[in-house]
Amino acid sequence: MKRPWGIFLTMAMLLGMTSCSGDLPDNKVRDKMRSIDMIVKMNRGDYWNTVRMGALVAAKEYNIELNFKAPSSEDDIEGQIQMVEEAIEYKSDAIVLAASDYMELGQAADKAAFYGIPMVSLDADVASARVETRIGANNYDAGQKVAQRLVDLLGSSGKIGVVSFVKGAYDEAERMEGFTDYISRFPGIEIMEVGYCGSDENLAADITGRMIKSYDLDGIASLNSVSSVGAAREIRALGLGGQVKLVTFDSTPEIIELLQEGTIQATLIQNPFSNGYLAVQYAVEALEGRKVPERVETPTKMIDLDNMLWPENQKQLFPFVR
Repeated sequence: MKRPWGIFLTMAMLLGMTSCSGDLPDNKVRDKMRSIDMIVKMNRGDYWNTVRMGALVAAKEYNIELNFKAPSSEDDIEGQIQMVEEAIEYKSDAIVLAASDYMELGQAADKAAFYGIPMVSLDADVASARVETRIGANNYDAGQKVAQRLVDLLGSSGKIGVVSFVKGAYDEAERMEGFTDYISRFPGIEIMEVGYCGSDENLAADITGRMIKSYDLDGIASLNSVSSVGAAREIRALGLGGQVKLVTFDSTPEIIELLQEGTIQATLIQNPFSNGYLAVQYAVEALEGRKVPERVETPTKMIDLDNMLWPENQKQLFPFVR
């Protein structure tokens, strides 16, 4: 059976949209399927890959074309802004945004809303009153949980450092605020330094090594998956696993391996698969004019060697294993 050449032409152009971000497509050539642009912080890393998997499942369920986009670096704020601008120009039906900077992405979010494109915030808030809903963990509470576990490991005194990711990101600021508020209850525990790695594992390792040598640290907290991997690798390389207490964020395969070997004492896990799925779900509901909640908080949980094998925790640690 012969198929019309127009269908093949349209498919080819759509493929070009997803593979060549520099080529602006003709807005008149569009598939009837509704499209959602999901713009996250970085185009690599287990966390964002898992977010993408959850989003793809929802996209298939809701018959949505998902365009998953991200700059190569989490501190490429201008790159994110450009991607939002392009989504507006492409006339995407809805946008899901994990903003790398609270203030800088606010104007872009407002512009999308001005053009009638529903905007859903993923993981991190953005400076716009026009966002339909925000999906993700309570980052202040997450920061408190990390601090509480580090205090439990150290007792009431010790010198600690923090390896964080991108300064100016709202989720980072909330985690840091929760962490420092909890630590302030314990006068014997001193935060010697907060280092920002820009979600670069090698830089996180360098920061960790320098802080340990400069301050003879007793403990370290890391506030996202990339900073966690970098910090843990450096502690292992220095032969200080278990001696310098390390509490991390997220549950990538490498983090779980480092937890099992004792380099990491505990890690706070999110649910990136659910976050990706729910972001698409609520974007569809907003697109359809349905009322969506202002915030959807997904749970976090502290995992250590004592509870990582519990069945309910295994489901969160390994969401794709049946």
